[in-house]
Amino acid sequence: MTITSVEKSKKNKDRMFVFVDGSYCFSISEEDYISLNLYEKREITLDEINNIKSNLNFREAKSRAVKFLALKIRTENEVLKKLEDEGYDQEVAEVVIEELKSIGYINDKMYVQKYLYDRSKLKPISKKLLKYQLKNKGIIEEIIDEVVDSWEIDDETVAETLVKRKFGKYDLSDEKVIKKVYSFLLHRGYNSEIIQKILKLYNEN
Repeated sequence: MTITSVEKSKKNKDRMFVFVDGSYCFSISEEDYISLNLYEKREITLDEINNIKSNLNFREAKSRAVKFLALKIRTENEVLKKLEDEGYDQEVAEVVIEELKSIGYINDKMYVQKYLYDRSKLKPISKKLLKYQLKNKGIIEEIIDEVVDSWEIDDETVAETLVKRKFGKYDLSDEKVIKKVYSFLLHRGYNSEIIQKILKLYNEN
């Protein structure tokens, strides 16, 4: 097997894409590329390729992932995207992620639990909108449904608290205020049935 060409990654100038016998084979840091004396037209063995993929790149990618996770809790999908953006092959990134999951460094269920807690304290939204946002973060539906559906606070209670906090000083029988409340709760993901219940509750009091 022969190294036929080498290209620099556009996203990470430190990484090189190495092509063997005309096809993409692996990525490697520029420093390691030089230290291993790799160059175009050089013969390369299968053992060398496997060592680069399974050992060298794995250690580097794991180190990058751990540093990324040290800043704050991340989803599996966020770590995968980070490593791919850094120029690591998907197969290497996936092996790293599986190892970090096995030792608890990556835990999407824990991420969802923290996300729900933080949102409930800072900027509450409906369970429906929570599920939508978490799904967009690449978390699987089974995990989202398990955690969100077991969340103790129900939508109606949260919506009532939000209205009391934001519109407590206003006359909720005023049509203009009612429209503002409706728009506010709708934007937070609450359906018309819950909104009508909340408006009725305040108008009765």
